[in-house]
Parts: sequence; C-alpha cells; structure tokens
Amino acid sequence: MRRARLQHGAVHDVRHRLLNPLNVAALLTLGAVALSLRFYDAAVAAWAWWLLGAYAVGFLALSMVPAHMRRLDAAILLLLPLLALALIALDPRPGAAPVLLVIWTAVLFADWPARRALPAIVAADVAFYVILRERTALSAPLMAVLIHAGFQVFAALCMHYARSAEHARDALARVNADLLATRALLADSARDAERLRMARELHDVAGHKLTALRLNLRALAADPALAARDEVRIAGQLSAELLGDIRHAVQALRDERGLDIATALRALAAPLPRPALQLAVDDDVQISDAAVAEAVLRLVQEALTNAARHADADVLRVALHRDGDDLQIAIEDDGRVRGVLREGNGITGMRERIDALRGTLRFARTPEGALRIDARLPAVRRLP
Repeated sequence: MRRARLQHGAVHDVRHRLLNPLNVAALLTLGAVALSLRFYDAAVAAWAWWLLGAYAVGFLALSMVPAHMRRLDAAILLLLPLLALALIALDPRPGAAPVLLVIWTAVLFADWPARRALPAIVAADVAFYVILRERTALSAPLMAVLIHAGFQVFAALCMHYARSAEHARDALARVNADLLATRALLADSARDAERLRMARELHDVAGHKLTALRLNLRALAADPALAARDEVRIAGQLSAELLGDIRHAVQALRDERGLDIATALRALAAPLPRPALQLAVDDDVQISDAAVAEAVLRLVQEALTNAARHADADVLRVALHRDGDDLQIAIEDDGRVRGVLREGNGITGMRERIDALRGTLRFARTPEGALRIDARLPAVRRLP
C-alpha cells in the first residue's frame, strides 16, 4: 500500500508538471506551429510533421525525466534545437517554425545556468542565420534572426525571474519551517522553565511554612494539657501528609520530561512540499539538552534539503532510538544519489555540529542507491 501511495504521488507530480502554465502555453504555441505546416510543400510535409512531433515528444519528456537522469535531460535539450533548425531548413520562408527556438530558450534557462545556456543559444541562432542566408532570398537575414533573438531574450528573462521567484519561495518555506520547529522547542523550554519556577515556589514558600507549622504542632502535642486532644493529633497528621504531598508534587515538577523533538521535527517538514517526513521516535527517547535537540533538528533539516534538491526523493524516513545512554539517529530517503558521495557545505556543517557534541556521523549508499545517514549522540537520559 505504501508503494502504491508513492506511485500515485509520482503520477500526480508528473501530471502537475505537465499542466504547468508555462508548459500549457508552450503546447498552445506548438499547436499554432502545427497549423502553419499546411503551407509547407507536399514533398516535405511528412518530414515537417515528423520533426514537429519529435520536438513535441522531447518537450513533454523533459517534464517526466527524473532529476537524477541529468544526462538524458541534457541530451533532450541539445536535440530540441536540432529538430527546430531542421524544420526551419525544410521551408526557410518566414513562418512560425522559428518560434520553436524561443520555446527551447525558455526551457534551457529553466534547467541550465546562464553561463551554459547562452553559448548554446548563440550557436543555434548562428545556425538559424546560416539557413536563412543560404536557402532564402531575404535581403536582411540578420534582421530576421535578431527579431527572433529579441523574443528569445524575453523568454530567457521570464524564466530567469520565474526561477528566482521559485527559489525565493523555497527559501521562505525553509525559513518558515525553521521558525516553526524553533518555536516548538522554545515552547517546550518555556514550559520546563515555568514548571521549575513553580517547583521552587512550592518548595521555598509552602514547604517551609508547612515545616514551621509541624514544629509548632509538635510543641503543642508535648504540652500535657493538649497531648490528649484529638484535634492536635489530627492536625499534626494532616500537616505531615500535606508536606509529603507537596514534596511529591515538587519532585514531579522537577522531573525532566525532555524536549518534544517529534513535534519540532514535524513542524520542520510540514511547510515543505516534498519530501514527506516519516518519523519514528521510540518511547524511551528523552532529549533534555537543547544543544542535542538543535543538532538533531539541523541534521534532519539538511537531510530534507538534500533529499529534495539532489536525490529527487519523495519520502525521508527518520528514526530515533536509544542505545544505552546514546541517541541513535537513522535517516534514509527513497531517492537516488548521483556520482560519488562528496561532502559539501551542508554535510560539512552536519559533521561539525555532531563533532562538537562528541558524536559520530556516517554516510552510506543503500542498495537502492539512496543516501543513508547514521548519527550517534551521547548523554540521552532514560525516562523514569
């Protein structure tokens, strides 16, 4: 059932990407180009339809290629301009086919950084210019190329700002998640501080006064005139019981229940669209040290970021359990690690934080190709 849910989520994700507004606009543009094919010569019309169909299939395939298949993604991106140029070369008269280069420019800037995309676009435009100069009688082929280049610049700028807005949204979601998790830990700390204050007040005020009351009742019970009275005996018994009850209450308030790390971790993952967090915390795990709680929080936060950005994971599984007096943290996603495991800034920050607490951190690749993180932190208290 879990696999079925994951597959349903993957299908929903692909459908969402296919119905992206930019994709819909591009598909409508492809439809307009298809209408223009009726003006092609009958001798090349079949090739034109084949080239446009291959372009459409390649364009749609970009929305379905998994993030870890970078080479396939790059191959499709390099194939699209070749198909567009071939379609232009079949009938280089002014028409709708050059719009395919504008669509490709938008897609290229969505996936590649500008330093890689610009040379590819310039090369495609040079090839476009050569086709117009060699196969048409246009008096100013360069002007035609520059006009289409203007549309390409517009498409590139639109994608650049769209990507910037998306990155800003993701950064805001991460900050919001961090604030929610931190607020959960601060609320726990505030409750613990209030419980400790109440315990001190009961001990210092009520406890001391009850002790003084018991001493006075003992003095009264020592008086032969009052020793036989039941009221004095009952008052002494009640004061002893009440003092014992207050001592038990003070001890219960002072007992450390630990920080609610599970709530903080769920708050950390809640605003993020993916991956989903599957959390398992054993009942005997208790974290009372704020530094340890923060280390666990930052470890899971970095794992969530890596799983979304680099592994294209849908689920991140986190398990916390106690091994003696140590805390064991096991983190594993359902994505796929590409290439050799290298420690970037995020992983280095993980290791430094764990080392500062005298813990250990290990990274490994699962048989399925996913990343597994195992951390161990000392000094985890046992629950009473």
